[in-house]
Amino acid sequence: MAKIQSVRGTHDLVGETAAAHNYVVAAARDCALRFGFEDIDPPIFEFTPVFVRTMGGGSDVVRKEMYSFTDNGGEDISLRPEFTAGICRAFISGGMQQNLPLKFFAHGPAFRYERPQKGRQRQFHQIDAEILGVEGPGADIEIITLGAEILHDLGILGACVLELNTLGDPESRLVYRDALVAYFSDHKDKLSEDSVDRLGRNPLRILDSKDDGDREIAAGAPLMAEFLNPASADFFAAVCEGLDTLGIGYNLNQHLVRGLDYYTHTTFEFVTNALGAQGAVIAGGRYDGLIKMLGGPPTPGIGWAGGIERLGMLAAHAPAPVRPIAFVPMGDAAERLALKLCHGLRRDGFTVDMAFRGNLSRRLKRANKQNARAALILGDDEIAKGVVTLRDLDGGGQQDVALDDIAVHLRKLTP
Repeated sequence: MAKIQSVRGTHDLVGETAAAHNYVVAAARDCALRFGFEDIDPPIFEFTPVFVRTMGGGSDVVRKEMYSFTDNGGEDISLRPEFTAGICRAFISGGMQQNLPLKFFAHGPAFRYERPQKGRQRQFHQIDAEILGVEGPGADIEIITLGAEILHDLGILGACVLELNTLGDPESRLVYRDALVAYFSDHKDKLSEDSVDRLGRNPLRILDSKDDGDREIAAGAPLMAEFLNPASADFFAAVCEGLDTLGIGYNLNQHLVRGLDYYTHTTFEFVTNALGAQGAVIAGGRYDGLIKMLGGPPTPGIGWAGGIERLGMLAAHAPAPVRPIAFVPMGDAAERLALKLCHGLRRDGFTVDMAFRGNLSRRLKRANKQNARAALILGDDEIAKGVVTLRDLDGGGQQDVALDDIAVHLRKLTP
C-alpha cells in the first residue's frame, strides 16, 4: 500500500503556522469590523459557470487552474479560485439589492492548480473585502484604506508599497484597448506565444507579461492616461486626493491592469520585496460591470483579496500564545476532582491543560514543553488536606493553596 501523504500543493495548519494564520485572520477581521464591514462566508464551491462568467472562459485560471468536476447529480461544479464571484452570486441569489450599500469581509481557502511556490499553494487561504453599491470614488478610497490599515495592524505596512492605476470607464477602456491592439499587432512577430494569444482576447494582459521580450515591447506601449476621458480622469484624481489626505503613499503604475471588460477605474496592489521576488500581498480593483454580467441588477463594486500565507510570513511576529496552566492529577480520585476544578478554572477564563498520563516527572516535563506558567499538582495527600500544590514554573517556588482560592492565586501569576 502506498504511503499516505498530503497532496502536492497543500499543507497542514498546525503549531506556529496555525498561529500565524489565525493572527492574520483575527487582525484583519477586527480591522474590517471597525470599518463597518460585516462577515460573509460563501460556499467553497459553486456552479462552474459562476467562475467562467466572472473570470472569462479564455483566462488561464479557467482553462488551466480551476478544480472542476461533475457531481453525482450531473452538475458542473468548481472549487472557488477566488472570493468575489461567490460573493456577487450570493448578492444576486439572496436578493440583497434592497440593502445597498453593502460591505463584506470574508476569509477561507481557495484552490488553483498551479506550480506550488513560496507563500502560494494549490489550496491557499485569503482574506477578502468587498464594497457593493457605491458608484463614487469614496468606496475606492475606503477599500484601499482598509487594506493599508490591516497591513499597519500586522506591523508590515512599511514593508509594502501601494501600486495604483486606473483603467478608466468603459468608454475610455475601449478606446485604449483598440490602441493597444494596434500597437502590439505591429510587434506581433516578437511577442511570446501567450501574448499573441492574449492579443485577441485580453490585450491589456500583455502589459503585465513576465516574459522579458514582452516587457521590452510593452515599455513602449501607449499609456492609459493618454486615453482617459474627463470623467475618468476626475474620478481617479479624487481617489488620489483621498489617499493623499489620509497620508497613504502610492506609486502610479500604468502597467497595472485587469484583463476582463467588467473591470473599470481603480486597480491597485500592495506589493513587497521582503519575500524574495516582488509579489502582491493584497490586490484588487473596481468591477462595476460584474454583477450585471452575472444576471443581477447593475451594481457597482470594488474589492480586494490578500494571501494569508504571504501575510503570515511577512508578519512573522504573531503574539505569543497564552501560557497555559498545567493541571497534574495523580491517581483516580485526583483525576475525578481535577475534572471539576479544570472546568471551573476554564469558565473563569484560564487556559488549562490537564495531563492524562505519566508519572509526576513526565507530566511536569510536558508542562515545561508547553511553556506553562504554573502547575497545579493534586494527589491523595492534597485531597485529604483540601488543597492543591501550586508550582511557579518560572520562579520555581511552590505552595499549598485551598481549592476555593486557586483562581485568586493564579491571577497573581497571570495578570
